[in-house]
Amino acid sequence: MFRTDVLLSVISEFMRKVLALLLFAAAAALAFLALRPSSGEGGSGRLTVYCAAGLKKPVEAIAAQYEKETGTKVELQFGGSGTLLSQLKIAKQGDLFIAADDGSLADARKTDTIREVLPVALQHAVIAVAQGNPRVIKGLADLEKPGLKLALPNPEAASAGKVAKRLLKERWEVLAKHAAVMKPTVTEIAADVKLGACDAALVWDSTASQFGLEAVLLPELSGHAEKASVAVLSTARSSVEALKFARYLGAPEKGGAVFAAQGFQPAGGDRWAVKPELILYSGGVNRPAIEALVQQFADHEGVGVTTVFNGCGILCAAMKTMKDTANPKFPDVYYACDVCFVPPVAENFPEAVLLTESEIVIAVPKGNPRGIRTLADLAQPGLRVGLCNAEQSTLGFMTAGILRSMNLLEGVMKNASSQVPTGDFLVNQLRTGALDAAVVYRTNIQSQPDHFEAVPLPADKAKAIQPFAVRKDSPNAALGHRLLDWLRNHKESFEKAGFVWRGDSVPVKSGELEIPDYLRQK
Repeated sequence: MFRTDVLLSVISEFMRKVLALLLFAAAAALAFLALRPSSGEGGSGRLTVYCAAGLKKPVEAIAAQYEKETGTKVELQFGGSGTLLSQLKIAKQGDLFIAADDGSLADARKTDTIREVLPVALQHAVIAVAQGNPRVIKGLADLEKPGLKLALPNPEAASAGKVAKRLLKERWEVLAKHAAVMKPTVTEIAADVKLGACDAALVWDSTASQFGLEAVLLPELSGHAEKASVAVLSTARSSVEALKFARYLGAPEKGGAVFAAQGFQPAGGDRWAVKPELILYSGGVNRPAIEALVQQFADHEGVGVTTVFNGCGILCAAMKTMKDTANPKFPDVYYACDVCFVPPVAENFPEAVLLTESEIVIAVPKGNPRGIRTLADLAQPGLRVGLCNAEQSTLGFMTAGILRSMNLLEGVMKNASSQVPTGDFLVNQLRTGALDAAVVYRTNIQSQPDHFEAVPLPADKAKAIQPFAVRKDSPNAALGHRLLDWLRNHKESFEKAGFVWRGDSVPVKSGELEIPDYLRQK
């Protein structure tokens, strides 16, 4: 006789075991994910931050605010910048390092301890005294008065001490001999003054403000501003999460507001957004080198990047149509095909880095069946020549200027059977046999040596220089500069694509760019 109660009991026991196995598997998976290092695409849920002691109060407040808004736990460890850096070199773990001076970050770079750096505040070294300045300290000489108890930050551990020692030079040694005490953090010596244990202490102006002390400005120190910055550690579990908190620290309406309220001068970061959106306008010639790099940058930062590739004439016309940068589609960064297409938008992009060079050549089919040797040969009767449009593209504008300067424009234009916005269109037409020759960038044919040959132009006319510029009023200006740094750190990608590297040069004012007369826009 079939017993239903037995069957139900068996099924129930089976289901119980299945459920137990599923719960065990789920718990194991969660444990694995918690222990696994982040790939940079997701949040770790926890950040370990090493912070200079002088920045403790604002950073604690900002971290608490950030945790409340995002749910990410921020674990803070405080100490002198030098002391923390020594710990980081040994521990080789952590996500962010907030240093009080540039020197500590320079030391960290030497050992490959840090990656991206975002300034968050500016500080000046001052002499902190009790309110009313009872010992009447007005200059360095007053710190050497008999009986005056002076507290100094240890230059081996504290940024303020390191900076003051560098600025004061031999005078620092005199002060060090007179010092009643030397401690590893500015907060400790500021507390000594507050409690009356010392009469004066060399600290940051922000530290004096936090402790309710009066700051005495010394000309030997006050003329120098030192940046307090947050740096992503090379050991960060997630670059996305680390950079997200770093952006929050510097955002004017987030961390910047807290720094300002506590006596610091904010450094001026980007407007806060959980996932910023950067708009990049780029000339078509740059596409082979940067397309993959830009996507890698977006993944690394956890941001969106909209890249518009086109002829620079079209890009500049689009910017002029938008009229002003209030338009949300106005680009944050502009990577032109040549310096001659910066002047039309110099008001918005007043400074540029000359990143690369690309040679302009005459592209012909393999074997050069029409025997083309010079630009003058492009005027041969019956020749089908491809040119870029002079109004739409940098290459077209430059080609027309070059031909005009050599009195060849009219003759070559008679054979111009195709005029397009970018050189890659001409290469495709040349490949299909629709053209006999085309004026393009060498990079346009770099990857197809079996199909094309390059006929060089006169050396003084064959060079296009690609400038990279960040919009002066972009809400994502700092992000734009980090994209520039990202590109500069991948020189090999540009050289592989056929560019000549110039990215180690210093920025140039847009109004001071050297442009040949025949390429100046009217």
